[in-house]
Amino acid sequence: MTKRSKVFVPAVVTVASVGVAAGAALLARNRREEVKDFLVAQVFERPAARASYTELGQALERGGTFLAQRAARAADTEANRGALAHIVGIERWGQHRLRVALGQREFVRDEHHAYKPPAEATLGELQNLISQTRAQTVDLARQLHDAPPPEGTTVEHNGLGPLTPKGWLRYLTQHADLESRRLRGTKEG
Repeated sequence: MTKRSKVFVPAVVTVASVGVAAGAALLARNRREEVKDFLVAQVFERPAARASYTELGQALERGGTFLAQRAARAADTEANRGALAHIVGIERWGQHRLRVALGQREFVRDEHHAYKPPAEATLGELQNLISQTRAQTVDLARQLHDAPPPEGTTVEHNGLGPLTPKGWLRYLTQHADLESRRLRGTKEG
């Protein structure tokens, strides 16, 4: 073997390794989307599709009761106030997306931050907002029952992709439930 062929072989292997790594990165990126789509279908869309808007509204009401109870027991800490503000912000943002599905608003690709209560909101104010905001979401479920959007209607979720109105209702129920479980330092009672 000549010196030239010894140098050439590692160069080919290096170029091939870079190509394999790039292919693996591309595959991982594509799989991530497939995994996300699978999870959205299994966790939100399929269960929601089997339910009526009335049933989804009732689930929101039941979840709202637990949510309000957790909020009422939460200690007045920065972390708890932040979690409650986040829940309110996401729920209001989701309400805007539901109003798009109802034809009441134009779609705007925005973030939930604009829907959050002011940073100086007190724990008591946030506890009240949790209940008020959930009641508004339940009202939107009733509106969807009374005037359901055409079959196949979806409205984009920034991270999860297009969700049906039923998928949005289930998402809002699940999101608030999971986030409210992070509330700590609860008072006795």
